[in-house]
Amino acid sequence: MELLTDIFGNFNVHNLNTLLLLGVAIFGGTFGGRLFQKIHIPQVVGYIIIGILIGTTGAKIISPRTLETFQPFNNFALGLIGFLIGGELKKETIKKYGKQFTAILFLEALGAFFLVGGLIFLASWLIFHDLKLSLALSLLLGAVSSATAAAGTTDVLWEYKTRGPLTTTLLGIVALDDILALFLFAIVSSISGILVGGEHSSIFVEIGNLFYEIGGAILLGALAGFGLAKLLRNYRDEERILTFSVGGILLVLGLSSVLKLDMILSSMVMGVVISNVAPRKSKEIFKMTERLAPPVYVLFFVFVGAKLDLGSVSPVIIILLLAYLLGRSGGKMLGAWLGGALSHAPKTVRKYLPLCLFSQSGVAIGLSIVAGNRFSGELGNTIITVVTASTFVVQLIGPLFIKLAVHKAGETGLNITEEDLIQKSTAGDVLNTSVPRIKENTPILTVLNEISESDNLYFPVVNQQGTLTGILSIEGIKNAFIAQEMTGMILAHDLMEPVRVSCGKEKALPDVMESMKREKVESLPVLDSEGIPLGMIENRGVQKHLSRKILELQMQADSLG
Repeated sequence: MELLTDIFGNFNVHNLNTLLLLGVAIFGGTFGGRLFQKIHIPQVVGYIIIGILIGTTGAKIISPRTLETFQPFNNFALGLIGFLIGGELKKETIKKYGKQFTAILFLEALGAFFLVGGLIFLASWLIFHDLKLSLALSLLLGAVSSATAAAGTTDVLWEYKTRGPLTTTLLGIVALDDILALFLFAIVSSISGILVGGEHSSIFVEIGNLFYEIGGAILLGALAGFGLAKLLRNYRDEERILTFSVGGILLVLGLSSVLKLDMILSSMVMGVVISNVAPRKSKEIFKMTERLAPPVYVLFFVFVGAKLDLGSVSPVIIILLLAYLLGRSGGKMLGAWLGGALSHAPKTVRKYLPLCLFSQSGVAIGLSIVAGNRFSGELGNTIITVVTASTFVVQLIGPLFIKLAVHKAGETGLNITEEDLIQKSTAGDVLNTSVPRIKENTPILTVLNEISESDNLYFPVVNQQGTLTGILSIEGIKNAFIAQEMTGMILAHDLMEPVRVSCGKEKALPDVMESMKREKVESLPVLDSEGIPLGMIENRGVQKHLSRKILELQMQADSLG
């Protein structure tokens, strides 16, 4: 009893140890994501909601100080996302969509910048009656608004396994518009510093720093990509490939931090280089890395929700928030539509891309913090609060609109692997019903005539009632030819093998394949409730079925653009 008193007497939800905190975040986030998934809402919304409930706005289980200690983990999550996005930017894609990317990128980013800037200037002038403050606020928030969250966007695309021109364009835009946001912020922060007298450098110093940050990130990412591709070229061990890949990402992120380079860009360039230098090997590398991603994503978005402090929102902030949201959403939608029209993008891109650019996180919050540090007082605090509050709104609605857009564009479920198909299939989906059923008293010469036009290697043998009694294989018949003279006296019953494993039509395909592997057989019969064979499943037939389905989905995705 004293032991229980000691344990629970010292227990405080606000002082959970790190392991328990991670467990609460991962378990709670996964549960929330699954719950929202069941009501047809992207799971990322569930992650964020759980974060809000246990974070600064809610129960305060995760304190701001604790969130600061997890910043390196957040950087790793963003680096992992950048790496995987980079893997999607193959040279064929860039060559095909380069003009389209450029037009849409500049117009959607600049559309948000100018529209947010104009609305924020009008609102802040009416509130503060301070021309310089209003102009600085409008420039800074306009620059921040041009960024789009890569993490929230890609999570939805991967959740719904999308593929097609809209998905390709969206990945390209979210990979590149943060760079444009950094350029805009470097320019306007210098101008704003002159206007309000805050900490600032000359515009030439700011641009020089920006070129160093971006150019250095590109160089570091390229060198790391070449090095990792060369290192992993001859490896076949999946565990070693995953270990080297994660280690490479961490090295690049760590060096980027030391050298003060853009971490997301460096990891993204690393992914781009690997994807294009070693296209065949890169499939294995990215496949292994993606397996690591789910718990990392859950933690990242739970922490995003936990950071949001909705208690500090005042009426003034609400007015500025509405102006920001209206300007950012309207500017990005208008710019994306206009860019798509001018670049002659596919109809689905022009129509649905404007719905996919609402999400905001990562770079936008980072830039707001930089602005808060450079511009103390009312200006800095207002920027941080507006960007934080707007992030809460768009991170909740953004995934919903992305889901709607890719569904309307017909791109959901087109980017699936053989493993995905296996998990979704049953024995009935891969069942070959055209395989001949051999009666056990049939002479072997007659059997040869019956199976001569079939490409199957295994055949069910049945009795007079049609019930399965054994399996006849081409290999068994061949061995009989070699061992003895074939005569009409040999029946199917004499050469058939016992049935080692069978299944029903509704059995899950993963279980079927596991049974075949366990029994070391290449085929199994599928039976009805009375033991009558409905057909056969062969390993090679399963592979042909999966390959055909993958090819059909690829052709369907290609036909969209």
